[in-house]
Amino acid sequence: MSSRLYPMAAGNFAIGTGMFVTAGLLPPISADLGVSRSAAGQLMTVFALAYAVLSPLLAALTARMSRRTLLLVAMGVFVTGSVLTALAPTYALVMLTRVIAAAGAAMFTPTSSAVANALTEPERRGRALALVMGGLSVSSAIGVPLGTWLGEAAGWRATLWMVAGLGLIGLIGVAALVPEVRIPVSGRLRERFEPLRERRVLAVMVTQLLMFAAGFTAYTYIGSLFDLPLPALLWAWGLGGIVGNALGGRLTDAYGPRRMILAGLAMSVVFLALAPVANLSLPVALAWGFLWGATGWLVAPAQQFRTVTAVPDNVPIGLGLLSSAQYFGLFVAGLAGGAALEAYGRVGVVVVATGFGLVALLFTLVTYRGQPKMSVPAT
Repeated sequence: MSSRLYPMAAGNFAIGTGMFVTAGLLPPISADLGVSRSAAGQLMTVFALAYAVLSPLLAALTARMSRRTLLLVAMGVFVTGSVLTALAPTYALVMLTRVIAAAGAAMFTPTSSAVANALTEPERRGRALALVMGGLSVSSAIGVPLGTWLGEAAGWRATLWMVAGLGLIGLIGVAALVPEVRIPVSGRLRERFEPLRERRVLAVMVTQLLMFAAGFTAYTYIGSLFDLPLPALLWAWGLGGIVGNALGGRLTDAYGPRRMILAGLAMSVVFLALAPVANLSLPVALAWGFLWGATGWLVAPAQQFRTVTAVPDNVPIGLGLLSSAQYFGLFVAGLAGGAALEAYGRVGVVVVATGFGLVALLFTLVTYRGQPKMSVPAT
């Protein structure tokens, strides 16, 4: 796989660490800022909502920029937002700085997928997309456990400084290795939502939203679901994510996206429902976390491939919409999970997460009919 893709994977590693690590830092954040754990969990919710709303707006505003320049600007904004979060003295200011960081992420992640798609031949695009987006799954295996440990040892602000440093590494890598890429993109905001008029495209987005609502209802409040060492559980989940993401790219190229999406959703529902069983012992929890992470991330490359196939003439717009749907799902997860935790405790979180997963599976079964495997036109 081209070395030009690795800096974009590194950028997504920084973004994933900065977003996902919040789940492991709820106790120190709530203690430092004087808020409840449910309120601390809303930091991820605000990040997700800002990303979902800003992604199409910023994409329209930056349509004329070269993709390399946009990647550099995006990572610069993300690093700035992370530094400001580390310095912010109050809960309100921390919330505001998460919006800034989310703006950078909203520009970087979909652009990195579009650039990877443009730089790779059609028969290898599943693997290319898996590599670039693999930065997110690798962050959950390495960045999040490391950041959680650092937050417990030196304070949660130290973790944000680490995230800023990781983002700077990604920025330098993009500047050194990613070539100039110009992909035709409309600057009209209305045209960015045009693909949603097609039922096929809308179905992809709804599946993405429901899928992430299911997974992250549990993940955002995972510290409240388990009485076991959290860094170890997060490490197992992230390691499974790396394996699932890598396998998902290859299996999508081999068998097509539909089989991978349905299989991954079905297995994820089972593992979400088994969360209380996993809390019985650390070995069981580690095995559960690995398998849950693997099945969840198995679907990500297939969903991207499905999007590219559905909108071959508007790949950047399609991937941007997919990212927005994903983060709307995270937003829903944060609200629903927080409400369930406050009202019904950990059982409520598991029930809501499993319910979202079942709805995602049933919706996809109904809307994603068997289709012949299609080659993706070059962009």
